[in-house]
Amino acid sequence: MARERNSPITWTSAFGRACGVLLQAIVNGLSLTRISPNALTFIGLLINTAAAVLFGFANQHNYVRMFLYAGLVIIGAGIFDMVDGRVARQTQQVTVFGAFFDSVIDRYSDVVLFFGLLVFYARGNRLFYVFLAAFVMITSLMVSYTRARAEALIGSCKVGFMERPERVVLIILGALFNRWDVMAPVLWVLAVISTITVIHRIRYTWQRTRHLAPVREIVPVAQSISVREPQPRTDLRTPDAPRA
Repeated sequence: MARERNSPITWTSAFGRACGVLLQAIVNGLSLTRISPNALTFIGLLINTAAAVLFGFANQHNYVRMFLYAGLVIIGAGIFDMVDGRVARQTQQVTVFGAFFDSVIDRYSDVVLFFGLLVFYARGNRLFYVFLAAFVMITSLMVSYTRARAEALIGSCKVGFMERPERVVLIILGALFNRWDVMAPVLWVLAVISTITVIHRIRYTWQRTRHLAPVREIVPVAQSISVREPQPRTDLRTPDAPRA
């Protein structure tokens, strides 16, 4: 039998391993502090807010520098986004609420970045891109909402391309290379592909649910439970009661 040869180590695999080692070192250090993973998630939101402020304060004279700073800040926020779950698992702090909180904060992080871009274009009187940034903000939320709502019905809905990591990478590229006005085509790509992703998920969910029985209306628990005074039974007959 021929001996299997190990695949050669490429520079991309070596870089990936180096990044993994560095990321694990960060996770190990944060785990020693016993910091709450939810705190790491919230810190990531604060850092993204700082990036949004940089977007918003950019103008025609300093936008190249401000966008570059914003891109670097978003990269820093992404580190917190990558380590919060790892820290939760390593310190055995994984909770259902933690997953919910992480998802909610991710939506805020998305919105705040696009809001910063919206302010930038509004201050520069670029009305069309104000509407485009607002549209991308809405579609980014709908990409996440359609998946969450569909998975509440059919269990899994991972179709579509434009997930949050892809959106963040595109925003970072647009910010770092906006010297050549890259952010404008990035917003176009986000608008088109996010819309396609939403339509894809709607169609996928329709295909998975069209043969299912209608969902009954769920009455809230608070309304279904009522405290009543005990009422005397009127259907009981005493031995002497005459029969009808």
